[in-house]
Amino acid sequence: MTVVLLYLATGLGAGFLAGLLGVGGGLVIVPVLSFLFAAQGFAAGQIMHLALGTSLASIVFTSIASLRAHHRHGAVDWRAWRGLAPGIVVGTLLGTVLAAGLPTRPLVLIFVVFEFYVATQMLLGFRSRPERRLPGRAGLTAAGGVIGGVSSLVGIGGGTLSVPFLSWCNVPLHRAIGTSAALGLPIAVAGALGYGLNGMAAERLPAYSLGFVYLPALAGLVLGSVLTAPLGARLAHRLPVSALKKGFAVLLYTLAVRMAFSLL
Repeated sequence: MTVVLLYLATGLGAGFLAGLLGVGGGLVIVPVLSFLFAAQGFAAGQIMHLALGTSLASIVFTSIASLRAHHRHGAVDWRAWRGLAPGIVVGTLLGTVLAAGLPTRPLVLIFVVFEFYVATQMLLGFRSRPERRLPGRAGLTAAGGVIGGVSSLVGIGGGTLSVPFLSWCNVPLHRAIGTSAALGLPIAVAGALGYGLNGMAAERLPAYSLGFVYLPALAGLVLGSVLTAPLGARLAHRLPVSALKKGFAVLLYTLAVRMAFSLL
């Protein structure tokens, strides 16, 4: 029961962050799940794969709740979404195939490095040249491939890449957050499908697993995240997001350090 409540609490926090900052919540979900799965005695070589697959599966539901709320505020750039989505799907599927063949330690290391990068980017608030605009279809497809590939390797909805990319192209911040929330859906669907299928042949998976997706954790995460994602999205249009991003950066540093120590 304690573990179930922790799954639910993680979903509540991740859903709120998904709506607020346009991220899928995976940067919080993955490290928390890895700690909980280790505490439950899951096979060490499968913990990170299960955390990544379960995280992406939960983001399917989180992103739907979040994008609906942002769409009601007119904050989704559907032109950018259509340009990025095809590359995102292909990149995500290829990333899951690569991840399935990697041992746990390299995956953890990739995740830790990525969290440090994202936290630093948020903390420093990088700005782009005012004349920069969104690229054409080929450029958007290529960018989507990179976003999807990296997202599947670290189990996130892509917001920590797509929000900075859209902001770099001078898309207004609230619109970048809303569009990123919508982009989390194709990433999560392709990623969950990839981890589920690539994990079917794995041995010693815990009971109630669908490939590398652990269903009890998924249920708790979904229940929590769909309740708070719309709330976060509403607050995103009222609160100073720059200050909130700095707070989120501190959280990411904390989680990254904790996961780095787990490698020792």
